[in-house]
Amino acid sequence: MVAIELEFLIGFANGSVEAACNPMIADIYHKNKTTMLNRFHVWFPGGILIGALTSYFMTRWGMAWQLQIAVMILPTLVYGYLLLRQPLPASNHIETDTRTNLRGLLSPLYLFLVLCMTLTATTELGTQQWIERILGASGASPMLIMAMMTGLMAVGRYFAGPLVHRFNPVGVLLGSSIAAVAGLYTLSIATGATVYVGAIIFALGVTYYWPTMVGFVAEYTPQTGALGMSLLGGAGMFAVSLWNPVIGHWIDSARMEAEAQQLTGAAAELAAGQAALLHLAAFPAVLVIAFGALTLVLRRQKNAAQLALS
Repeated sequence: MVAIELEFLIGFANGSVEAACNPMIADIYHKNKTTMLNRFHVWFPGGILIGALTSYFMTRWGMAWQLQIAVMILPTLVYGYLLLRQPLPASNHIETDTRTNLRGLLSPLYLFLVLCMTLTATTELGTQQWIERILGASGASPMLIMAMMTGLMAVGRYFAGPLVHRFNPVGVLLGSSIAAVAGLYTLSIATGATVYVGAIIFALGVTYYWPTMVGFVAEYTPQTGALGMSLLGGAGMFAVSLWNPVIGHWIDSARMEAEAQQLTGAAAELAAGQAALLHLAAFPAVLVIAFGALTLVLRRQKNAAQLALS
C-alpha cells in the first residue's frame, strides 16, 4: 500500500512539473520552443543518472530504501527556495482561452500527435523501465548501460539546437525513430560488449522523443496551449502504464519458450529479454512510417503555401 501511495505522489509531482514548466518554457522562448524544451528536459535523464548513482552508493553503504527516497527532499527544498523568490512570468505568447484550447484538441494533427506520443513514450520509457531485467543476463552491466544511456541523452538534449534548426522537429523525430529501430534490433541480437553499441544507438534514438514531441505541439498546434502540451504528456505516461504489463507478458512467454528449448538460468533470461526487445522494435518502426508520412504532408503544405504567395 505504501508503495502504491508513493508511486502516486511521485507521478503526481512529475505531472505537475510537466504541466507547469513545459508551457512556461514554450512561452518564454516562443521563438525557439523546441530547442529550449529539449534543453529543459536535459534533467530528466540527468536526474535518472544522478539518482541511479546516489542509490547505488547508498545501497553499498547499507542505507534503507526509505532514506534513498528521502534524498529527493533536499533538491525539493532548494527548488522551493529559488522559486518562491521569483515572480511568475506572465503568459504573453501562449493561447490561454479554454474554448480555443478545446477546439484545438480536436484537430487531426493534434490527435495524430497524441497517437504518436503513445508510441514514442513506450519506446523510450517502456524499454528503460525493463532494461535491467532485459539485459541483466547479457554479460553487460545494467547499471553502466543505464548511466551511459542517460548521460548520452542529457548531452544530446542540451545540444539539440543545430539538429532542430537543420531538420525541423518532424525531421528530428523521423531520424530518432530510425535510430531507435536500429538500436533495439542490435540489442535484441547482441551479447557482451556489443550490447553497449546497441545501447548507444538506442539512446541516441530516444534522446529527442519527449521534448521534441512537446515542442512540435507548441509550434504546429499552438491553439491547444498549455492544455495540449499537458494532455500529450499524460497520454504518453498512460500508454506506458498500459504497455508495461504487455512487455512483462512478452518476457514471461519468451522465457517459457526458451526453457522449452532446454535453456536455463542466464541463457533463458537473455533469450527472453532479447525477444522482448525485438517486439519493442515494432513501436519505432511504426513511427518511421508515421513521421515519414507527416514529413511529406507538411512539405506539400509548405510548397502549396509558397505557390499561393508567388
